[in-house]
Amino acid sequence: MNYRKESDSIGELNVPINAYYGVQSLRGHNNFQITGVKVNDSFVKNVVRVKMASAMSNLEAGEITTEIYDAIMQACQDCLDGKLDDAFITDAIQGGAGTTLNMNVNEVVANRATEILGGKMGEYICHPNDHVNKGQSTNDVIPTAGKMTVIEFTKSLLESLDVLIGELDKKAVEFDDIVKMGRTQLEDAVPIRLGQEFNAYSSALKRSKSMIVNATKYMYTVNMGATAIGTAINAAPIYLNTIAKNLSKVVGYEMAQAEDLVDATQNVDAFAYVSGGLKTLAISLSKMSNDLRLAASGPRTGLMEINLPPMQNGSSIMPGKVNPVIPEVVSQVAFAVIGNDTTIAMACEAGQFELNAFEPVIFYKLFESLTALKNAMDTLTKNCIIGITANREVCQELLDHSVGIVTALCPIIGYKKSAAIAKKALKENIPIKKLVIDEGILTQEEVDKVFDAFKLTQPQR
Repeated sequence: MNYRKESDSIGELNVPINAYYGVQSLRGHNNFQITGVKVNDSFVKNVVRVKMASAMSNLEAGEITTEIYDAIMQACQDCLDGKLDDAFITDAIQGGAGTTLNMNVNEVVANRATEILGGKMGEYICHPNDHVNKGQSTNDVIPTAGKMTVIEFTKSLLESLDVLIGELDKKAVEFDDIVKMGRTQLEDAVPIRLGQEFNAYSSALKRSKSMIVNATKYMYTVNMGATAIGTAINAAPIYLNTIAKNLSKVVGYEMAQAEDLVDATQNVDAFAYVSGGLKTLAISLSKMSNDLRLAASGPRTGLMEINLPPMQNGSSIMPGKVNPVIPEVVSQVAFAVIGNDTTIAMACEAGQFELNAFEPVIFYKLFESLTALKNAMDTLTKNCIIGITANREVCQELLDHSVGIVTALCPIIGYKKSAAIAKKALKENIPIKKLVIDEGILTQEEVDKVFDAFKLTQPQR
């Protein structure tokens, strides 16, 4: 009494009597107990939006009645309003190129629409395949909904990235007058301003932003109307010609139908492009985080050129220890994103002939990267970058005791003699400025001019 029988081409299953999902959803749920993570909610809702646009085109084409159309649209709206969230039971990773997810949405919408039409769940007055999925295939629905979800998540990520870039730009201005010793390969190099370092972090992130923006442009071209392999089999001509227009109406931004629907169904390289931009962003964020941890190392035996905001106790055994937990978590997110990019690359490559069957894992990892990077940047900005302060005296002291400034002597006395001065300064622990005066190489006035630290940090044009 607690179940209803439903059948598909495989056979019969007992479906919980009050479940909005049906036999194909349940079969997929039983087969794919993989990650323990359900398909992303935004992804599900974008599949629902595809169903709404398809219903609009099918009505225009005369493929469904007004009554079926109205019921489908109301059922879809119920899904978007979160009234049927428990009915979406699909694991994030699944076989079948996403057919389980597509059918999960088809069955939920069909059962709710059947209720609206006065029937009982499982009777399918509105049918999952014949009505809700009319003119469609998993092979155009899933990549289209995936692209819509990438657009949604990328918008949020770019907003967080812009805030982070803005705060780095502020620090670049705040620290512009602080000269410190630059380092290459962790060894003393030549002077640089702390503000220049923060400006460089900002520049790298702006470059990553440009890559992501360019990659995201390809998300606005979809293969709706392609159906199974790009030949538009079973799609009515009016449906084929109106689906992009109606999808644009549903989502509120312009979507274009691919000129080559076969290519757009076979190839998912655009997702690799987006993932590559995210990987580049992750690399730049992690490199910056490494610098922040090193520059703040201490408090007595490290560099201590900057102070990071103390966020929490750093040890369960060492009292008073505070660790750079925010840069640490950002680097860990970067490692995950880089790993996700490898997964996405392999999955994009693994398609055969007319379809890539591995879109579920592409979207699982791509959405994970987008979400984790956005959240990592939020905490980096709020809990680290905004509160960074500089230890001006430490920067000056390290600069004064470094032999790196000897490089400024090369144009005057040559590389070899400059190297000898540096070697002697290190061996006898004598500051470079004092040594060149003692050796009669430069006068005090010349030293002040040649070793003007601020002047050494910018090109002389």
